[in-house]
Amino acid sequence: MKTKQEILSIEDIKLLVDSFYAKVRADALLSPVFNERIGGKWPQHMEKMYKFWQTVLLREHTYYGSPFTPHAMLQVDHTHFEKWMDLFVGTIDELFIGEKAQEAKFRAGKMAEMFEYKINYYQTDPSRVIL
Repeated sequence: MKTKQEILSIEDIKLLVDSFYAKVRADALLSPVFNERIGGKWPQHMEKMYKFWQTVLLREHTYYGSPFTPHAMLQVDHTHFEKWMDLFVGTIDELFIGEKAQEAKFRAGKMAEMFEYKINYYQTDPSRVIL
């Protein structure tokens, strides 16, 4: 059994992101959504996710952009967000311990909550979308 570690470096971020997205890509509910949106650009997506979580958790500002914009018109609902959170929290709990692990789960939960709310808001009236 592998020893759990703290999230302290970009290598830890890469382990988190790689492990999580391996689960997403194998998931019957989430993989079609991600594959349709990302297509053949998985390496670019992974780099963006490394930078995002590096910025959020390590306070090393490498991510620039608006996280919500690419998600605004996804055809997803509460079930998708529940599954995403289940896989993310499960990945954290399998691999990591400590303050940053707890922060990652908290921030992911807040992000999922906000994305779900905004996507639902835009789906009820697509003229609201400002991209």
